[in-house]
Amino acid sequence: MPHLTSTKTNTPSTDLRVGLGAPGFAHPLVAPAEWAELTRPGTPLHWAVLNIADGPGARPDPHCLEAAGRLRNAGVRVLGHLDTSGVRTCGELVPEAHRYVDWYQVDGFLLDHCPAEHAALPEVRRTVTALRAIRDDAHIVLGHGTHPHPGYAETADQLVTFSGPWSDYRWSQVAEWTADYPPDRFCHLVHGLPGPHLEEALRIARWQGASTIWFTDRTDRGGRVDPWETMPGYWDEIVSRIGTGVSE
Repeated sequence: MPHLTSTKTNTPSTDLRVGLGAPGFAHPLVAPAEWAELTRPGTPLHWAVLNIADGPGARPDPHCLEAAGRLRNAGVRVLGHLDTSGVRTCGELVPEAHRYVDWYQVDGFLLDHCPAEHAALPEVRRTVTALRAIRDDAHIVLGHGTHPHPGYAETADQLVTFSGPWSDYRWSQVAEWTADYPPDRFCHLVHGLPGPHLEEALRIARWQGASTIWFTDRTDRGGRVDPWETMPGYWDEIVSRIGTGVSE
């Protein structure tokens, strides 16, 4: 990948406060405890993603409406999930975004599987502009899962520059251009992270300059399951570590 380097250019800061971004649990009927935990007072949660049926679904879901309402009442930003895979255009995504806003009053959107190459940047910009017209002050997260072309950094509020297993994350490198932006522009989502390596992973996130993270010991079982659908087994520990600040 161009722009990658093994030499860290961002300077780690003891002032960096890491918070959580929940990529999307299973339906509230299937994972009620998970949704309830997100509203626990003091949880350092930056946002949570609402994904009903690979999007907003065909009609309002009362259970999802209740879950989203509880999060928003707790001061948590709720993002609607928009799948951009298959080079879906602005015209295809905007109607789904309207339903998210009309039905669930979401605060923004996660564009999952967002392209990372320079050629797709104009279409992504058009989509983001259209989304901001739908929802005032929309918080836009581009879910690249890797370091995209630097031009994307000026397009959205946050970029997911890593999404994958711990086996890759522990050896990951940071892109040089990220040093030009504050840590609150970047997110890291890591699955298959064993509890004993939690502190090491937190240090990597801080060292690479990502202030929004989601770490879980759940795995994708070779791509057969969604590792984000359930709560990490060390939920209490990660909330405690992040809530009190992570030591260097």
